[in-house]
Amino acid sequence: MTARVIAAVDLGASGGRVIAGRVSSSGAELHEVSRFPNQPFLAGGTLYWDILRLYGAVLAGLSAAAAQFPLAGVGIDSWGVDYGLLDAGGALIGKPVHYRDSRTDGVTSPVPAAELYAVTGIQHLPFNTIYQLAAAAGTPALAAARTLLLIPDLLGFWLTGSVGAEVTNASTTALLDVSTREWAADLMKKAGIPPGLFPPLRQPGDLIGPVRVLPGPVPLIAVGSHDTASAVAAVPADGPNFAYVSSGTWSLVGMELSAPVLTQASRLANFTNEAGIDGTIRYLRNVTGLWLLQECQREWAARLDSLSLDSLLAQAARIPPLRFVVDADDPVFLPPGGMPDRIVSWLSSRGLAAPSGPAETTRCVLDSLALAYRRALTDAQRLSGQHADIVHVVGGGSRNELLCQLTADACGLPVVAGPAEATALGNVLVQARTLGAGPGTLDDMRAMLRASLELRHFAPSTSVPEWQGAADRLESSSAVRHVPSARP
Repeated sequence: MTARVIAAVDLGASGGRVIAGRVSSSGAELHEVSRFPNQPFLAGGTLYWDILRLYGAVLAGLSAAAAQFPLAGVGIDSWGVDYGLLDAGGALIGKPVHYRDSRTDGVTSPVPAAELYAVTGIQHLPFNTIYQLAAAAGTPALAAARTLLLIPDLLGFWLTGSVGAEVTNASTTALLDVSTREWAADLMKKAGIPPGLFPPLRQPGDLIGPVRVLPGPVPLIAVGSHDTASAVAAVPADGPNFAYVSSGTWSLVGMELSAPVLTQASRLANFTNEAGIDGTIRYLRNVTGLWLLQECQREWAARLDSLSLDSLLAQAARIPPLRFVVDADDPVFLPPGGMPDRIVSWLSSRGLAAPSGPAETTRCVLDSLALAYRRALTDAQRLSGQHADIVHVVGGGSRNELLCQLTADACGLPVVAGPAEATALGNVLVQARTLGAGPGTLDDMRAMLRASLELRHFAPSTSVPEWQGAADRLESSSAVRHVPSARP
């Protein structure tokens, strides 16, 4: 296997990166080439993505990567649901609207929720593309549009001139038939959406075309362009019976399945069936993640000096478990600001003891997240009928050893932590496979990662009944709700 260097463009809601990945028989080595902000702006009462500035940053990052490495390919992953509209000449009509914009508030679809789920398998989120299009109905922009491109596909069009829609991101629209992996044309018509807006579908690994802004014939390659699809591809699992937590500001908690779960029970439990690499299904629930701790840290940083995360975690580890537990998915915790006070208020209003100070609050947050992960993974196994023998934690949260240990304790399962850069690795390895420079199957990709990465292992250290008791108490005190998160 000849070593190749590949560029991964990894875009998130707050920033992006261009990463060069060197893939050889011994594994994949990543080098961050550039990092840039992704800042939306408000104009005329509408929240937009600054897509042209973002594209400029991608171009600059790719140029820098090409100057440092002999690039063999480029792949793009990003968040889901948002899109740009092109006119008959291929020109962008306005700026893409941000999924947090208020235009979808109170918007409904003509397609009943149960029917929509039976076809698409996608949980109801108010900003899903189907609701964004319902909100845009009757606007001059939508009337003039001839093509709709999701964010990675829009950037890919500008890089290559080729029009298409990669299937893992297309599945987030709630307009893809998850069973056939084709556009749900009948559903679109029922929703009043012209099926002709949507371009032909691509599969991860498809060659899109040469990147016109780079010297030489460097191809753009379709990857799992929804960032979670790339992250799950890089879960270093050995066999099918695993669960995963893609842990960051938000956590995606679920299992990899061979077929979607389209039952009424699954819909009511707020699980989603998103397309994954090689025909797999990402069966998951969006769960509040490290947002709670990040917001607490932001509050503490304003008034406390030298309060590092390592220090907080070390102090929190010495506090007995499960003294203070909140429903991490309660909508009260979604907005920014005042998080430590809101945690205290949540507990006090229910007559429960509340944490005092940063260390106890940190322990409260991490215990609560572990319980939320337990709840999601218990439901995923029950609803799918597939058993998990192990939990893989990937993404930035895999560096948090206390959270990984608490996840093992709460779930009563061993936890494997890493890689932290799962999204970039999944992006790179799918490209490498297309170029003949990487493992040929998903199982082989994961075997390479197990052999080449330093993974950390955590065994359960407390009793499952103790966590079950805490889960029961939490449910009785909060009437736990599985609410949609604010992350697509």
